[in-house]
Amino acid sequence: MSVQTSASPDPLHIHWEENGEQHSARWRSEAGMPPPKRVVIADDTTNADVAYRLACEGTALLWRGDFQNARQLLQALARRADHKGGKGKKAKPAKVPSSPTEAFHLHRQAQSQRARTLAMLLIPFDEGYTIPLRRAPDVKLACNEAYGRYEEPFIASMRELLGLIGAHEWRRTGVEIPALGARIHPHYGVFSPVRGEYVQMVADAPLPKNAALAFDIGVGTGVLSAVLAKRGVARVIATDQDQRALSCARENLALLGVDQQVELQVADLFPEGRAPLVVCNPPWVPARPSSPIEYAVYDPDSRMLRGFLSGLSAHLTPGGEGWLILSDLAEHLGLRPRAQLLEWIAAAGLKVIDRIDVRPIHPRASDATDPLHAARAAEVTSLWKLGAA
Repeated sequence: MSVQTSASPDPLHIHWEENGEQHSARWRSEAGMPPPKRVVIADDTTNADVAYRLACEGTALLWRGDFQNARQLLQALARRADHKGGKGKKAKPAKVPSSPTEAFHLHRQAQSQRARTLAMLLIPFDEGYTIPLRRAPDVKLACNEAYGRYEEPFIASMRELLGLIGAHEWRRTGVEIPALGARIHPHYGVFSPVRGEYVQMVADAPLPKNAALAFDIGVGTGVLSAVLAKRGVARVIATDQDQRALSCARENLALLGVDQQVELQVADLFPEGRAPLVVCNPPWVPARPSSPIEYAVYDPDSRMLRGFLSGLSAHLTPGGEGWLILSDLAEHLGLRPRAQLLEWIAAAGLKVIDRIDVRPIHPRASDATDPLHAARAAEVTSLWKLGAA
């Protein structure tokens, strides 16, 4: 195998040598990963241990064999990554974290390293999102949903492609939302409302008086706007900065028949004006995301949370309520103490009217093998009812 190293990497193109000739193609990475600097050609004869070693070293493998064999190789790489070694090798003893915070950072570090390693298996795409490999599936619809109109041939990771296919299936089948008695269909790159307990809280919490108007800050799939509309809120103004989220919400609201009640706006946090009810479900963990979709989970320096709190009183009508839906997972991980949250609430000229708590019901909360099990087992999700002090 020959290795090609790019002297001056182009952030939009990947370069490699094949059959004695230099080649380049457009590079795609929804996670924002730069194109690999070193690329080798791999096919059905490539040994999984060799492939794993190369991937760990940062050398990408551009696949020229059977597509289904590439999927099997990716699975083999994942097994080695999870056991930190080749076939038959024992996993290295894991470092015992000294605190929940260290456990979180070690977990994130391991996740990041695993993602980088598995992203080293690359797949070529030709015109019309066709894959020039034996037994390759038809991925045109999945790619159109994620990437938009086809532009030119490109190279992407096999792992990303499988993510696109999975997202397409999730969008097609939808996620059942008991609070709506219907399904929400998440688009690629838009976080799915799989944590149903927070949706149910918004469905059950008593509405403030005269709540004919509500703001939904960070609309995502549109699930909370839909819940509010179904509860009888005559008008909801929902905001988001992400065009994928706005497109996703628009489709879901139309499917649910509440699109005439909900107005979508591009905005960073609040729309203009005031409302008797302002709802926000910001990312719950103050940490740096490693991919665009993780912005729904990780909020660097609690930017969105602090922005919501600091601007809330200026967007509430007299006697209005701000509903902050927030997990205390960050507190159990030692990333943001409860005292800090209460200090931000007070500094914003707000008071706590009420707080409704619920225990999470997702599988990780009871999975003792999860590296963050202690924090997840203690987690509580709360709907904080806030008003002007």
